[in-house]
Amino acid sequence: MPANASAFRIYLDPRILTVAALGFASGLPLALTGATLSAWLTSGGIDRANVGFFAEVGTPYILKFLWAPVLDHWIPAWMGARLGRRRGWGIVIQALLILSILALGTCDPSVDLWRMAALAVTVAFLSASQDIVIDAYRIEILPPELQGPGSGAVQTGYRLGMLAAGAGALIIAQDFGWFAAYAAMAALVSVGMAVLIARPEPQISADVRQEKKSRPHTLKTELYQDVIQPFTDFMSRKGWLWVLIFIFTYKLGEAMAGAMAMRLYQEMQFSLKEIAAVSKLFGIAATLAGTLLGGMMTYRIGERRALFYFGLAQSLGNLFYVLQAQSGHDVSILALCVFSENFTGGLAAAAMGAFLARLCNLSFTATQFALLSSVAGLGRTQFAALSGLLSAQLGWAGFFLTTTVLTVPALLIILFKDPTAAETSIHTT
Repeated sequence: MPANASAFRIYLDPRILTVAALGFASGLPLALTGATLSAWLTSGGIDRANVGFFAEVGTPYILKFLWAPVLDHWIPAWMGARLGRRRGWGIVIQALLILSILALGTCDPSVDLWRMAALAVTVAFLSASQDIVIDAYRIEILPPELQGPGSGAVQTGYRLGMLAAGAGALIIAQDFGWFAAYAAMAALVSVGMAVLIARPEPQISADVRQEKKSRPHTLKTELYQDVIQPFTDFMSRKGWLWVLIFIFTYKLGEAMAGAMAMRLYQEMQFSLKEIAAVSKLFGIAATLAGTLLGGMMTYRIGERRALFYFGLAQSLGNLFYVLQAQSGHDVSILALCVFSENFTGGLAAAAMGAFLARLCNLSFTATQFALLSSVAGLGRTQFAALSGLLSAQLGWAGFFLTTTVLTVPALLIILFKDPTAAETSIHTT
């Protein structure tokens, strides 16, 4: 017990608390263009297939590596002089994000679905850009040995943000309407702004700083070193292609299941308040337990073992959706399903976050992490968009059984290819 208590005390490090708060701000917009938006569309009478296709609004999350070099290289002149590169971009993006969420909240899906989709894409674009900045900030502010707990902390904050924009928004929407719900969530984004203003700009290693200063400043060399080299550096790693396949498949089943979870709950005749109450009571507890335990255990047993055990648990957790589909309107089963979803997802997310951070070279932190997380996000966007059609064809039980086995390729790669061998010291240029 003392050893475990000591391990958990690492979460009291001010740097860990900082990234947890930033994770909260990062998680808010995802739910507002995901499960909460799905509930809004369903309440507005939009059919299941179109609800599923709305997962496409998350496309910016898988394309963010395209503009990550801009955030990695340039400093916003109007903010950077006082706040620095990471904090300067963060404040600008979060201000625009607040305005976009407010605009999305003014929509009515029954009359202006296309405008709603356009604004949802805008929110997703700004949210993905915010993630680029926050991920780079986290990796650069934490030493290598704290990347596991840092991942657990940021994932805890992230999932609490999703719960606030999920359960919290549903409660507000039921009593005060959807605009009030989205306006309240827009206000909560200011948490991230406050943290970035209060905390220092990260100081990357002296070698990296010196390497950047020594670069010849011509357009050709700038393009190569800031746009091309982050990718060539990664592709020089051992087994890099297997690493990308692993990252893509690791959370694919969870993403597809999660895309239709809200629809399942509503078709089982649960009210928005019932869903929100269960998410608040059991979801928060499961999120805290899963992500914090996942980060600590990754720190203790190593990334490869954590990725395998937690990936297996995440995959088996989807079986509770099958139980929910067969049980119908049963609040106790809903609680079990929500707990399992958040707990196992938190375990896996903490291990994956630490793994991705250790793959990044600090010379191109934002660009490489954006590339890797974009690959991971493919399942949540492009493939999850097909979940509505797939669930309609297979039925709820067949659909969730299918999502359970989708993690198997990733687990086999862990066993036989060891993706952690591609890691680099994050202080190496």
